[in-house]
Amino acid sequence: MRSVLQWTRHIRASYLADGCRCTPIKFYGIRTYAISTSGSVAPHGFGLPQLVQPKIPRRGKRTMTAAKLQDLPQGAIASQPIIPEERKDEPSVYPTVVQQAKNNMRKFDSCVLLTRVGGFYELYFEHADEYGPLLNLKVAQKRTVAGPVSMAGFPIMQLDRYLKILVQELAKYVAISEEFPASTAGKVRSGGLSFDRKVTRVVTPGTLIDENFMDPCVNNFLLAVYCGDEAFVTEPDVINDFDGPNAASVNGNVKAGTSPVGLAWLDLSTGDFFTQGTTFSSLSSVIARIDPREIILDAKFQSKPEYKLLLGVLRDFHHPLSFHSSNPCISRISDWTPMLEGTVKSTAEAEFTKEEIAAGSSLLDFVKAQLQGSTMKLQPPVRRQAIENMGIDKNSLRALEIKTTVRESVVKGSLLHAIRRTITKSGARLLTDWLVSPSTSLGVINSRLDLVSLFLNDAELREGIIVLLRSSYDSLRLIQKFSLGRGSADDLIAISRTIEATQGVIRLMSPCCSGSKCDSERAESDLRPAPQSKADAVSRIFARLSTDGPSTLARSINDAIDEEGLVQTHGREETEAKDMAFLTQNVLAGEGSLEDLESMPKKVRLSQSNKAQVLKEQEAEIDDVWIMRKTASHTLDRLHTSLNSLRGERIKLAEELRERLGSRETGGLPSRLTEQIGVSSLTLRWTPSLGHIAHIKGKDLSASLSSLGVTRSVSSSKSTRSFYLADWTKLGTSIDQVRTRIRAAEQEVFQDLRKQVVANLVKLRRNAVVLDELDVAISSAILADEQKLVRPILNNRTTHRIIGGSHPMVKLGLQENGRSFIRNDCFVGERERIWLITGPNMAGKSTFLRQNALISILAQMGSYVPADHAEIGIVDQIFSRVRKQGPWSYLRSTV
Repeated sequence: MRSVLQWTRHIRASYLADGCRCTPIKFYGIRTYAISTSGSVAPHGFGLPQLVQPKIPRRGKRTMTAAKLQDLPQGAIASQPIIPEERKDEPSVYPTVVQQAKNNMRKFDSCVLLTRVGGFYELYFEHADEYGPLLNLKVAQKRTVAGPVSMAGFPIMQLDRYLKILVQELAKYVAISEEFPASTAGKVRSGGLSFDRKVTRVVTPGTLIDENFMDPCVNNFLLAVYCGDEAFVTEPDVINDFDGPNAASVNGNVKAGTSPVGLAWLDLSTGDFFTQGTTFSSLSSVIARIDPREIILDAKFQSKPEYKLLLGVLRDFHHPLSFHSSNPCISRISDWTPMLEGTVKSTAEAEFTKEEIAAGSSLLDFVKAQLQGSTMKLQPPVRRQAIENMGIDKNSLRALEIKTTVRESVVKGSLLHAIRRTITKSGARLLTDWLVSPSTSLGVINSRLDLVSLFLNDAELREGIIVLLRSSYDSLRLIQKFSLGRGSADDLIAISRTIEATQGVIRLMSPCCSGSKCDSERAESDLRPAPQSKADAVSRIFARLSTDGPSTLARSINDAIDEEGLVQTHGREETEAKDMAFLTQNVLAGEGSLEDLESMPKKVRLSQSNKAQVLKEQEAEIDDVWIMRKTASHTLDRLHTSLNSLRGERIKLAEELRERLGSRETGGLPSRLTEQIGVSSLTLRWTPSLGHIAHIKGKDLSASLSSLGVTRSVSSSKSTRSFYLADWTKLGTSIDQVRTRIRAAEQEVFQDLRKQVVANLVKLRRNAVVLDELDVAISSAILADEQKLVRPILNNRTTHRIIGGSHPMVKLGLQENGRSFIRNDCFVGERERIWLITGPNMAGKSTFLRQNALISILAQMGSYVPADHAEIGIVDQIFSRVRKQGPWSYLRSTV
């Protein structure tokens, strides 16, 4: 160690190097220096602020870190810069885990940080104080050198529960910090900790992927809105009056409401990606149809007062509104290619407006930032145009109760609830999309109706496909998980089952292509353009299906994954969950309150019998469970052969030890020698805390163990002993090494299957969309069969002829009460362009008006309609208003 004089000279030299002046003085007989940075010499004396005493370093606790030679850097030592790089993290003040959380909180200051620590996610500092009570978590104080630190946590199995509260109910961003094995250098920096922690994903309301609390029947859209600066004028008198009594005058703030607006939205859980150009006056109606979970705006709209009108329109939807500074490197459609499953054709690229491109670029940049470097593969953007779909504005969607009821805002009682008969969750999402965006193309509508007619007339075919659809899975969301680098063995099995269901659909529908089972008769009416036969409709479906690559993928999955082993793995995971629940209950019982204990989900609470079972399972030795079959690869086959050989050696070693101890059993009865020694059994075990040990039961074990050269026991009781044996330790280590190599080989097979899924991404998604369309067609056929609906005749005229029409929701409401709906007619067309409906309250005026609007919507989405006869001209816009909030199915007046 350096002497005091050496340290004093060292300090003086350091301050001189920094440009300070040092004046020698004496302090308690020690030569020291007064430091002055202003150039003047500090006066001599005791207790002066400028006086610096030499600090004598004290030796800390002795630590040791082991490293393998191959882990150390090899080759020439790179030259280090003279000026060290600026550290982004704060200097370490708290314990390493807490400091890592502190640094991540500083980097992601707009998020709630959840830090993984072993089997728990924890909140620290102000996040624990603010959100702990909201999450019903107990907030504790962790003692550190820098002072007490607030902390709260929950087991990892409850992550979805608390994410739902934070993201969906509180509309917060949540940054998830996971554990990663630390490198050798990282272990040295962290004081020997085995894990480093970094944020892997930021969860927002619009960027959910596979969380269990997502509604599987509803799309989780994230929407970006872009308006050019030229759309706004800066008139202070108008802008300042936005919140005043003359708020209506703000409409003059936008140039006649025709300013172009670009929209881009995607569902990260399915990979769907859309864009659309609209105007400011139509913005609210388009957003109501999309129904996003989160809206993204450029950060420039946050501060300037002239954008108040735009913010007011968006905030009226009560969706989380986020501001994002776009990356200028993503400004063209060609920049989107790394995030898409394919390139956008140059001819199609020219169709996108600059506002749509700006919105799409902002959207993709936002998602990329939330995924923290994870790869994603979205479908190429589909450009929607207002002319392609019937326009239903925001108020009409609400008044007609298309998705939810007016009063309770629930699905039950709405048009969607009345017509939904879909089998799959993805089919339900497609049905909703068609319902809020009815087509205006005669070809598209008649193609959908042809499929409905096919399934309506062939009940056997319909039931066969329903069975196949029930065996399929939500493949769009499953495939997207793999494109994001996620996905599990269960997801691979689900994809394989869906591929097999697709093959079954092809086999069932193949006879329809020849027309043998199809009713190919054409309508005799000249009011409908010549329809395609149902065989042609099936042929168009087949043209979009591709099973060559997916069939190979399904065989590879079935040949590689051992489903029985997968089931056993789930059983082990449930056991681990019970262990964690047992630990949680013990912690809450000892430190928490009764309310904390009752706040645990019922499904994770353990009864006394379950606790005993968990303890019994913890004491038992865990057998090997493998997800992949031994024949999945040559490496796995070879490693499993080696493992079986080592297991044989283990059995042989145990028998030899029993012979040496005289504990061999014959016919299940102990031998005479066993009775004399008192040894009843000997087993070779492995435990997490002790490693590879030999365990023996019996009386008077000292004499028995001495013959094996055992001098010390690692654990003992009155009738048991556990001890180390060199032979078993060596053999057990070899077994562990082979097991580790098998796990690595299984991971290689799993990664290869993942790559095969990504390679078949386009075909799998295309097949999934076809299955969804078949599901919606079958749903309409079932509905038509149940309620005796008719196929509408659509044309491009202005005719609207409905004979014996009825309101779908009111009719169901009356039937539930044992009453019948009185059908009525409507003839509006070339002769009578306008009908004026009059009558007293409760006469059915609103019901009649809305029933005809709903019939038009059902017809143009490709469904049969509730009428005896329906001849409908294509409708491009529907407007409806409601004065009194009351569900029509409950017969409330609207006046």
